[in-house]
Amino acid sequence: MKLTIFGATGATGTTLTAQALAAGHEVTAVVRDVSRLQIPDHQRLRVVTADVMDPASVAPVIDGTDAVISAVGPRNTGPTTVIRDSVRSIITAMDKTGTRRFVQVSGSIVADEGESLYMRYLVKPLARRTFLRHVCADMRAGENEIRSSDLDWTIVRPPALTDKEATRSYRTAIDQNLRHGFSISRSDLAVCLLGLVDDPASVHRHVAIAN
Repeated sequence: MKLTIFGATGATGTTLTAQALAAGHEVTAVVRDVSRLQIPDHQRLRVVTADVMDPASVAPVIDGTDAVISAVGPRNTGPTTVIRDSVRSIITAMDKTGTRRFVQVSGSIVADEGESLYMRYLVKPLARRTFLRHVCADMRAGENEIRSSDLDWTIVRPPALTDKEATRSYRTAIDQNLRHGFSISRSDLAVCLLGLVDDPASVHRHVAIAN
């Protein structure tokens, strides 16, 4: 498949890009700073410098692709609208080009369905009021933008991300979080994302993932 990946210079995006190439996909990595891309040159890798916040800048990059995956996210826990703004721009560009398939990385912090009472009524409300309040608000705003679109979208909600090796034994759930889903490796998340790209059953669904 021809994939366009946003957030390719981040930790998750780097892992995702490398795995997509290893799986035989043609990848367009959209970056703002080429020097930050930690992926060796590859015959199926096209690196494009573009501003994800500018639909006119990213539309030519998206045109002709089979699917778009966004791993764009905030770099810290301060006030942010990076997910909402990037999603809005990507959706506008996809509408212009006619590209339909969109997979977005969000987070398990946004929802309570499937959680234990301890997580639902104590841990997560506390996190949303304190250190994750800005990140959670941005993720929720981004998800709202996606659900309001007419794209063939899938929203993936991982918990805390680690740098462990892929196990390929991760768990998933549809439209609810996973009990005891405290972490997932970026490698396993990348495996899951690539598997969802051409999975019609995941369209218009929220997919939770955890080790």
